[in-house]
Amino acid sequence: MKTDAAAAELLLTRGADRVEHPGGTLLAHLRRVHAMLGEWGARPELRLAGLCHAFYGTDGFGTALGDPRRRGELIDVVGTEAERLVYLYASCDRRSSYPHLASADGPFTDRFAGAVLRPPQADRRDFAELTVANEVDVLTASAELRAAHGRALADLFATWRPLLSPPATRAVEDLGQWAGEP
Repeated sequence: MKTDAAAAELLLTRGADRVEHPGGTLLAHLRRVHAMLGEWGARPELRLAGLCHAFYGTDGFGTALGDPRRRGELIDVVGTEAERLVYLYASCDRRSSYPHLASADGPFTDRFAGAVLRPPQADRRDFAELTVANEVDVLTASAELRAAHGRALADLFATWRPLLSPPATRAVEDLGQWAGEP
């Protein structure tokens, strides 16, 4: 059985506690996203993905703790399903993928492979849930980022409502209320 503790240990060995991130360190952010997903009732694999979501870096956060060409290293710690979600999250070309996420056949561009995918609805839901948790945490931690990006993210996430759980939808509604406020 793959555990949160083993994943946290891997993140520590890769230096996540030494990488600056809004609200403290990358490790602190990853733990908050993991906790938020747990509060929302996410299944264990999605919570593990939340804990490790920046392992390969992201389109918005370039620091990577692992190499997406060596996915087995993370699979050994979190399992196939959680790692697959981490890869999906990290691989997203946001500019081309975000606007179409709620469309059942909308394109999803893998920025590592340059491939255009059509993820199934379940993956779109997981991706949306993880993205909302990530951005809510970042915007909660940084008034500057909230002022710069809060309104646009609230508007984008409103289009994703069909993909979101009720708790994530409430978080989006709350974000819409304070987005853009310093």
